[in-house]
Amino acid sequence: MPSVYKIKLSIPVFTTLLLFMFFSVASAARPDSFADLVEEHAETVVNIYTTQTVETPRIPQFPFPDHPAVPDMFKRFFDAPGHPGNAPKTKRKRTSLGSGVITSADGYILTNNHVIENADEINVRFANHEEYSGTIIGRDEKTDLALIKIDPKKPLPYASFGDSDELRVGDWVVAIGNPFGFEQTVTAGIVSAKGRTLGGGSYQNFIQTDASINPGNSGGPLFNLKGEMVGVNTAIYSRNGGNIGIGFAIPVNMAKNVIAQLKETGKVTRGWLGVMIQHVNQEIAEQFGLERPFGALVGEVSPDSPAEKGGIKAGDVIIEYMGKEVKQMEMLPAMVGQTAIGTEAEVVIFRNGKKKELTITIGKLEEGDLTPEAEEETSQLGMTVQELTPELSKSLKIEEESGVIIAGVEQGSPAAQVGLRRGDIIVEVNRQEIATLKDYSAAIGDPEEKGSSVLFLVKRNKRTRFVVIKPN
Repeated sequence: MPSVYKIKLSIPVFTTLLLFMFFSVASAARPDSFADLVEEHAETVVNIYTTQTVETPRIPQFPFPDHPAVPDMFKRFFDAPGHPGNAPKTKRKRTSLGSGVITSADGYILTNNHVIENADEINVRFANHEEYSGTIIGRDEKTDLALIKIDPKKPLPYASFGDSDELRVGDWVVAIGNPFGFEQTVTAGIVSAKGRTLGGGSYQNFIQTDASINPGNSGGPLFNLKGEMVGVNTAIYSRNGGNIGIGFAIPVNMAKNVIAQLKETGKVTRGWLGVMIQHVNQEIAEQFGLERPFGALVGEVSPDSPAEKGGIKAGDVIIEYMGKEVKQMEMLPAMVGQTAIGTEAEVVIFRNGKKKELTITIGKLEEGDLTPEAEEETSQLGMTVQELTPELSKSLKIEEESGVIIAGVEQGSPAAQVGLRRGDIIVEVNRQEIATLKDYSAAIGDPEEKGSSVLFLVKRNKRTRFVVIKPN
C-alpha cells in the first residue's frame, strides 16, 4: 500500500506560496519590456505635418453681439457692413500634426483622413528626421482612412498586418505616434473593449484601448505583442482634450480592404444590402421574442434591393452575417460594406420566433442608395434620431406609424439642456413638417454652419411643445 504524506504548512508559509504563484502567473502574462518590439517596428511609424490655407477676419469679431444681454440696437450696429469686425478676410497658413504607418517598401503610408483632409501640403518625417513630400492616393471619409505616397530613396521598412478579429479584451497593445508634436512617442496598454461606436458614422467598429492616445496620435499604428499592426489610432474620449485612458483604433481588418481599394482605384466601393435597421433594446427583444437584446432590427427594405430579392422583410431581426453574430446594430454596416460585390452572403434572421437562413447576393452601394442604417446623428445637438415604422410603433406601443423619433440624447448636450429625451417624436423642424428621416435631414442641414438656433416641435405623451436648441 503506497504511503501517504501529509504536509502541514503554517499560515505565513501558505500565504507566501500563494503570492509567489500569483506574481509568477502575472509576470508570465505581462512582458518585462516592450523595447524589442519598439526597436524593430518604430521605424515603420512616421510623423505627418500638413499645412492648410484658411481665411480669418483681419480684426477679430466683437465678442458681445450674440450675448442675450446685448440689446438688438447694438447687435444691428455690430452686424453693420462698416463695423471693423466685418472687415474683409485675410488668408493665413495653419499647421496640423498627425501620424502614419508605412504599409509597403515603395512608400505607401496609411493615416487618418482627418489628418490630411483639406491639406495644401503634406510633409512626412521619419524617425531619423529625413523628410519627404506626400501625395494623396485616396481618401475614405466613412472609415476616416487615407492613403498617401512618397518617393523614397531606398526600400522602406513597413508594418506587417495582424488579424484584429483575434484580439481579445485584456490583450496588451502598443501605440506609437506623434502626440502634441512629441515624435516617436511609445505608450502601452490593453484592449479595453471591441466593437465600439462613437455615433459619427455607419462604418464604425472601434477597438477601445487604455494605451495613452492624444492629439497627434491620429493615424499611427496599434501593435500587438507579436509586432503586428492590429489597428489605426483614430480618436479619444476626453473632456479636456487630453488622454484619460479611453482611446479608439480602427481595426486593421477593416483597413486592409480600404487600403487595397484606394491603392487600386483611389476610392472605396462597398457592398449593399438595402435595409434600414435599428437597435434592439430589452423592450424590443421581449416584443420580438428574442432571448436577449442583440442583432439588427429591419425597419424598412428598399424596393428591388438585394435584401428584398433575398427574402428579408421589415420586422426581421438580422442576428448573423457570414457566420458571425451581429451582437449590435452598428456591426452590420461594416460587415456588409466590406463584402465584395456579388458575394453570396449567408444571413440568419429571426422571424416570428424562429431562426431562418437566407442567401443574399450582395449588391454595390451607389450614391443615393439606402445605407444599412436607420439612425442619424446630429453631433452639434447631441441627439440621435431614427425613422418610425409600423413595426417599431407597434413594439413601442405608440399611435404614430410614421415620422422621426429620438433614439438617444447625450448627457449634457444642447438637446438634453432643453429637456428632450429618448422616445420624443419630432413633428416639425424650423416649421417644416417631418414625416421621414429624409425630411429631417433636409430640414436640419448643418446647424453649426448655419450658426443659428433650431426650432423643434416635439410630441410626448400625446402633447406637443416647441423647443429651441442652439448648437454647440
